[in-house]
Amino acid sequence: MKYTYTAVFTEKNGKVYARVPDLAGCVTTGKNLSDAIEQMSDAMSAWLCVAEDENMQIPKATPQMDIVYDKGDELSLINADTLKYRAKTDTKSVRKNVSLPLWLSNIADERHFNCSQILQDALMARI
Repeated sequence: MKYTYTAVFTEKNGKVYARVPDLAGCVTTGKNLSDAIEQMSDAMSAWLCVAEDENMQIPKATPQMDIVYDKGDELSLINADTLKYRAKTDTKSVRKNVSLPLWLSNIADERHFNCSQILQDALMARI
């Protein structure tokens, strides 16, 4: 799933602190604004993956003009794509049994096809 939320960035003591008010506890820091934006994208993706996995209600994004922030803070829209994040971070493989017609299995073996890879590619195309 793809999400977009507003993050608030506060520079203090040589670091940039970031938070997404709509996602309770979604906070991070960066060395500079660019790093903080990158870190926030990662933090949001992780937060949203946990929410999806636990069937939590995912809050709607508050319009940026309604976000509460302090003078000197910077606001930025941050995108998170949980499918991409999972593909990048959740690399554990699981074993699945599948049934194929014998003739198809024989052809796949003769041609040295990697059935696991073909199935992964097909599933990703369908998602």
